[in-house]
Amino acid sequence: MAGRIPEKFIDDLLARIDIVDVIAERVQMRKAGRDWSARCPFHDERSPSFTVSPAKQFYHCFGCGAHGSAIGFLMNYDRLEFPDAVEELAKRAGLTVPYEGGRAAPREDAGDLYDLLEAAAKFYRRQLDASASARDYFARRGLDAAIIARFNLGYAPDAWDALKNALGTSAARIALLEKAGLLTHGERGGKYDRFRDRVMFPILDRRGRTIAFGGRILTTPKTKSATSSGTDAPENRAVVEESGDGPPVFDSRAQDARTNEPTQDARKGGSGAKYLNSPETPLFHKGRELFGLWQVREANPKLARLIVVEGYMDVISLHQAGVTQAVATLGTATTRDHAEILFRQCADVYFCFDGDRAGRQAAWRALESVLPRMRDGRQALFLFLPDGEDPDSLIRSEGLAGFEQRLQAATPLSEFLFGELGKDVNLASLDGKARLAERARPLLAQIPDGAFRDLMLAELDRLTGVQVQVAAAAAPQRPRPRAQPAQRSLVRAAITLLVQQPALAAALQPPWMFAALRQPGVPLLVELIELCRARPGLATGALLEQFAARDEAKALQKLAVAEFPGGEDAARAEFVDAIAQLERQTRRQRLEDLRRQQAEAALSEAQKQELRELLAQVAGRT
Repeated sequence: MAGRIPEKFIDDLLARIDIVDVIAERVQMRKAGRDWSARCPFHDERSPSFTVSPAKQFYHCFGCGAHGSAIGFLMNYDRLEFPDAVEELAKRAGLTVPYEGGRAAPREDAGDLYDLLEAAAKFYRRQLDASASARDYFARRGLDAAIIARFNLGYAPDAWDALKNALGTSAARIALLEKAGLLTHGERGGKYDRFRDRVMFPILDRRGRTIAFGGRILTTPKTKSATSSGTDAPENRAVVEESGDGPPVFDSRAQDARTNEPTQDARKGGSGAKYLNSPETPLFHKGRELFGLWQVREANPKLARLIVVEGYMDVISLHQAGVTQAVATLGTATTRDHAEILFRQCADVYFCFDGDRAGRQAAWRALESVLPRMRDGRQALFLFLPDGEDPDSLIRSEGLAGFEQRLQAATPLSEFLFGELGKDVNLASLDGKARLAERARPLLAQIPDGAFRDLMLAELDRLTGVQVQVAAAAAPQRPRPRAQPAQRSLVRAAITLLVQQPALAAALQPPWMFAALRQPGVPLLVELIELCRARPGLATGALLEQFAARDEAKALQKLAVAEFPGGEDAARAEFVDAIAQLERQTRRQRLEDLRRQQAEAALSEAQKQELRELLAQVAGRT
């Protein structure tokens, strides 16, 4: 689990970064008064509605509503997760991101791990150049030099300790190799290369850094095995099968009794599972990574779709054929984290699976993962392949045009869901209709509120005749006092001014009497004042980052771009006046409370004195 990035660091980072510079590197902008404008990079438009404010360090599109700080822009434009966006900006500012607790690896190790994994990728690439059999494998699969370079493919030599000897120059380096998932060990503690005699597929994170590897056995037989030192080979046994997540399985029969070394067949990494992935490491969590996503983003500045396939070679073959939107999960079913990452990249996601029972089960697990992410405008579609075909073979036999035709005929999520649920249901009977309704109800409940959910419920109604209530009627609102709208707008005006100019909080000195005012928005106003006073120099963008995960975020973002007449001096005067009016309302509220208490019971001497003072203040408008 990743540690928390301190809010103070985020404030300091955003204070050092100019959002105009960050966005100008990616979007062509023009000066428009005090701000900058551009055509929005997040939706198609002819006239500019995208505005960047240097004073607020905040961007906003009046067309599609996109908005945020420099962090939010990188998350949306470069499709980065929050920690990755912070890391990217920190690198730009020459800062190191601190993490508070819960991080899987000490921060000082992370840079070393990235460097070591990159060195391993270069080592495997050099070994590919030296291995005729590995090059022959890729040639037989039809890969050209350009695609091999794009995915940085390599080869792990047929030896127990080739990588270890090349990169493990010290005890600390060997420990780091093991932490990176590149070494494993036998029952007696001897360490050796995890990947042996396999073609290698580097797995990159969303910033293009190597974080893990996948390896595939070679199918061509070998006449001679590489040598290895007997000291670090597994003691008394030889590996015949490995799992990316578990310990090696050994077969004592594979040992040569005369030399006490693994036999030729056992020494080959190819004698185990067909594909082998890195284990979970501080940098690699397979349920949150997608193979090929970096290459997809490099090839598609604007991404209209993603195609999820099952294997490394499927991804690479599709890219080589021109389908540069293909990614793959890493030996695991599609998770909800995968679904979030996929839909963060684009609105349309195609899942491409075998048409057999196992493929349809994998597709159903993918459907379950994406349902909670199916907000309006998103689409999930399912392409089931003919028996004996995979994307690699299909693109070769039918070409790009044929594959595109199959994508156009893909099954929408709605059709797949109701088709699977109704396979063994007789919709001609009441019992069958009730069964389908009960099966579908909990699944449809996971879909976020919106048009898609309404349409899915309407389709269920059409199929079964069962109307599903999605929400109770709104409770009738109680009558409000006449003064309520004015009081709410006064608080709103103060919050708007403070969000747009956080420095205004310095004009106020605690304690704040209005904190006791029983009006909507007052607790938020107090919180904002305390936040802005505690963090001098806070800009609008940084302030909004503090509320990004809270319910108030959407309202605050709207207030951040609200038009307010006058300059800074006028805003300061209006803010101070709004606070003064709230103070007067608080005194009147307290006066009414004391009068009510006086009518019900006697007041103490202190309360009587407070009442006299309040009457004098209200009478004198002080």
